Amino acid sequence: MPRVPSRPATSAPQVTVDDKTDQSPVTIADREAETAMRALLTEHVPEHGVFGEEHGAVRTDADYVWVLDPIDGTKAYITGLPIFGTLIALLHRGQPVLGVIDQPILKERWLGVSGERSTFNGQPIQVRACPTLDRAYMYSTAPIMFPGAFEKRHEALTQKVKLFRWGGDCYAYGLLASGHVDLVVENSLKLYDFAALVAVIKGAGGLITDWQGKELDINSDGSVLAAGDPAIHRAAMDILGGAVSGGPESGAGSAERISRSARSMSNQTMSLNPLYSTLRR
Repeated sequence: MPRVPSRPATSAPQVTVDDKTDQSPVTIADREAETAMRALLTEHVPEHGVFGEEHGAVRTDADYVWVLDPIDGTKAYITGLPIFGTLIALLHRGQPVLGVIDQPILKERWLGVSGERSTFNGQPIQVRACPTLDRAYMYSTAPIMFPGAFEKRHEALTQKVKLFRWGGDCYAYGLLASGHVDLVVENSLKLYDFAALVAVIKGAGGLITDWQGKELDINSDGSVLAAGDPAIHRAAMDILGGAVSGGPESGAGSAERISRSARSMSNQTMSLNPLYSTLRR
């Protein structure tokens, strides 16, 4: 698997930073890492589509589409903070069936595949139980994600949890999957920001939806609510304003539906043996 350049041990990286049209930063590492991943996909699965943050989309009408974010958390990367990561997702007919969160400096990798237990550096992982918000640890990346009314709803939730911290980028979702935190709540995300997270969180026993409890897919609105315990997922939805009492996304019913969906897609994902084996390493 292509690696983003690691941070030197004795000095800061000399990385040229450009601004995109929306003024967000991008580096040559972002662009070259995505180029390397696209070359690998072209070699192994040329019929698949690709949707990348840096180099656009091709064949997005294909049954299988890879979604690439070469450096999620570019601001952390350019300031030397190792909470950024490379995100790789595979969609089957618009639904995430495989996800990778890779942190190259710390040499940490979370892997999720529909129908299988998620792993951290090859070892199975599990979210932790947390039945009430007043015992929950919560992360969100940055205040800028919550404009207008979203800010008030988000702030209301932060007042209910035991511990809230800003920061984390994709790394916070890995921490949730490994059982270190209980909630990650974000907004204004793009497909390449969240697609890889879905299989990792679900395969560790967690839930990840939008704020209304709908499953994340290619048509999602950019809001994300990830939780390790169904009880606090419901409670967080109530505060965020999207809960529907007794709806299909509630509690054990949601967990069982997610499980059925994952099992139905697992055989399709396992047909990708060459790339799947590469991601395992």
